[in-house]
Formats: sequence, structure tokens, C-alpha cells
Amino acid sequence: MSSRRRIYRYIGIAGLSLIYAACRIPPLAERTANKNVPTAFGADSVTDTTNTAKVVWRNFFQDQYLKNLIDTALKNNQELNITMQEIEMSRNEIKARKGEYLPFVGVKAGAGLDKVARYTSRGASEATTEIMPGKEMPDPLPDYLVAAYATWEVDIWHKLRNAKKAAVSRYLASVEGRNFMVTHLITEIADSYYELLALDNQLSIVKQNIAIQQNALKIVRLQKEAARVTELAVRRFEAQVLSTQSLQYDIQQQIVETQNKINFLLGRYPQPIARSSEGFENLPPLSVQAGLPSQLLVNRPDIRQAELNIAAAKLDVKSAKARFYPSLGISASIGYQAFNPSFLLNTPESLLYSIGGDIMAPLVNRNAIKAEYVNANAKQIQAVFDYERTVLNAYIEVANQMSKMDNLEKSYALKSKQVLALSQSVKISNDLFTSTRADYMEVLLTQREALEAKFELIETKKQQINARINIYQALGGGWE
Repeated sequence: MSSRRRIYRYIGIAGLSLIYAACRIPPLAERTANKNVPTAFGADSVTDTTNTAKVVWRNFFQDQYLKNLIDTALKNNQELNITMQEIEMSRNEIKARKGEYLPFVGVKAGAGLDKVARYTSRGASEATTEIMPGKEMPDPLPDYLVAAYATWEVDIWHKLRNAKKAAVSRYLASVEGRNFMVTHLITEIADSYYELLALDNQLSIVKQNIAIQQNALKIVRLQKEAARVTELAVRRFEAQVLSTQSLQYDIQQQIVETQNKINFLLGRYPQPIARSSEGFENLPPLSVQAGLPSQLLVNRPDIRQAELNIAAAKLDVKSAKARFYPSLGISASIGYQAFNPSFLLNTPESLLYSIGGDIMAPLVNRNAIKAEYVNANAKQIQAVFDYERTVLNAYIEVANQMSKMDNLEKSYALKSKQVLALSQSVKISNDLFTSTRADYMEVLLTQREALEAKFELIETKKQQINARINIYQALGGGWE
């Protein structure tokens, strides 16, 4: 074997050894998302596939005033509009990643001037070179160039394509994030709207009680003049009226703040909220069917967002892994170059072209590539845990709201009976007090208990409505 062939052989073996060293990839731990969920939301749950999440919000809510508020919020809410711009940025990221694995082609034109010292090897050779008979190289030498060039990294290992696919998954995840924000926004507006109706009804109850208490105060004053009660009874009744009147202004302040909260969500400055507060206590309950827990994986935007983030993280791992492998780059150019513009388009004398390729592989100091690869895998595992946490949270939210609806329904029935009994007690205590068969403290206590019970009944009704709104969101409804 000749020495030259032996050298070539050694160079080939060394090259293969270096490429093998470059392609060695550290092992990583992997984790797959657990998508198993219970078959029902509770031991007493009915496994019915009918799911309220499929009902569009316009059909779920019956109050036209509320629908108008939601429509305005979906157009003007600043946070939602900020999210829309983030989605647009994610869409542009796809275009940027797509451009990375396509050839980059450009054109360039230039002009310059070059003066070489005569008493140098280059200067001496140019001085004796004849371009045209009887003429030597111009001094100084102009330079004119018009050319097209292209560079392209051949995506052998799909490093760039996987990066583009990851950008697509993140774009879709941002869309799901927007959908989840829509459900949250609709829920928040609906909750605040019914809270406003509840406050209106509480204010109406307070005003009614003020009228009742003022009438009782007149009776006490007349009885005091007839020496049937003392000044103490008059002062206690006056204190009761003042306390209830003070409560009226507290509720009015809550109404102002709740209206402004809704206005903020609608992206507008404070103004009255159009509403109909009549018949709040008799509002029919919103119909809700939970369906199956497995339907959460399809209906909940935040779960779908977490799933898309897992897909993007897996593609990031593949892209990071491809950096260990050799990369192939190709570059080419073609154009015209001459020292005189009149010669610039002379072919083939002024024609220039080039083409070349290179293969590069990381050999020494690969710590940065390893760190990026390990971090990408850690983010993938993190995305899996986030997905499992999101699914678990969704299931618990639905289970809690279902239990809450059941308990609130029972509580409302009992409180309704309590309010009826105390309302009758107020009339009885007033009659007994008028006929001096009851003490004034009994009248005051009965009135206070009746007022508190009516407040609690309104609050329970509001919680009933809010529980149904919240389970509608928990099931994944409201964004379509």
C-alpha cells in the first residue's frame, strides 16, 4: 500500500471517528402525559353524554341585557385585544421559522476603487498585464459588480422543519389561550351582572324595611306620649332606623363599584348598566348537564392549550437533538464584475459564478448544545406536568360546582321557608307590641332577623346562579 493511500485511509478513519463523536447524544428521561380521567364526576353522578359546554353562550344566557354587555366586551375588552396581538405575533413566528429552511436568495450591486502600490509583486504584475493591446491595467483600478447570490442550509435532520412545526403548535396554543380568556371574560361579566341584580334587590328590601321601621317608630312615639313605653324604647327604635338607613348607603356604594367593574371589563368609562332587576328571586335556574369527564379533554380550551404546548415541546427536543448532527450548507452566486462599466455585461469575460458546499459537525466544547438539549427535554416534562395539573384542576372545578349546586338548592328551599316565617313574625310582633302584649325588644329582634334572612335568601339565589355560570365555564362552554 502506497504512503499516499495510507494517509488517505487514516484521514478517513479519523473523520469517521470525529463524526461519531459529534453524533453521540446524552440519554434523557422521558415522561408521557396521563390522559386517564374518572368515568364520572362523583358517586351519585349520572353518566349522560349530554354536555352543556356545547351550548353557545347566546343560548345559555336568556337575559338580553346581559347578552348586550357580553357582545360589547368581546369587541372592546383591552386584555382580550392584547391577546389577539399575541396571536398575530405567533402567526408571524411561523413565517419566520418557515423562511429558515427555504433557500435565501438576494441580489447585490457595488462599486469601488483600488490603488495598489506599483513596487509590489501585485503592482508590478498588474503594470505589465495588458487588458487591451497597447493598454495596461488602469491605475487606480475601479471595480463594478452586479450579482445574485443564494445560501441554503439543507435540512437533512428536519431541525428547521421541526422548529416551524413547534411554532405552529404554539400559535394554535395561543388561539386556545384566547378561547379560555373568552370563557373567563364571559363568566366574570355574568357573575358581576347577577351580583348587580342581587344588590338591587337587597337595596329594595332595605328601603321596605326602613318604611316598616319608621312606621313602628311612629307607633312607639305615640305610645311614649301615652306613657305606655319609656324613652328607652323610642331611642332603640330610632337607632334601628338609623342603622338600616346606613346599610342603604353601603349597598349603593357596592352597586357603583359593581357597575364600574362591568364597565372596565367592557373597556369603557363609568356609566349606568342597563338591567332589569325585577323578579330576581323567581329567576329559573340555568339548565346544566355535566356530561362525561373525558369530554373535558375536548371542550376545555386550557386543556387543549396544554396539549399543544406538549406537542411544541417535543418538537423543540427534536430540533435540539438535530444540532448534534452534521449540517450541510450550500452557497452559490452568479453575476458580472469589471473595472469599466462598458465591459460589465461582456460575456463570458466579465461573468463570475461560484458554488460550494460545506459540512459542519460540533466536535469540541459541545456543552452549549448539550445544555440546550437537556433544557428542551426538561421543558417537555414540565409541559406534561402542566397538562396533568390542568386536567386535574378542570375535573375538580366541575365536581365542586356540581356539589355546590346541589347544596345551594337545598339551602335555598330552607331559607325561603325561614323568610316566610320571619315575615309573618314581624307582623305578629308589631300587632302584639301595639296591644302591649310583647316587649319592644322582641319587635326589634324580629325585624333584624327578618332583614338578615331576606339578605341571605338573595345571596343564596345569587350563588345558585353563579354556580351554574361557573360550571358552564368549567365544562368548557362559552368560547364558541
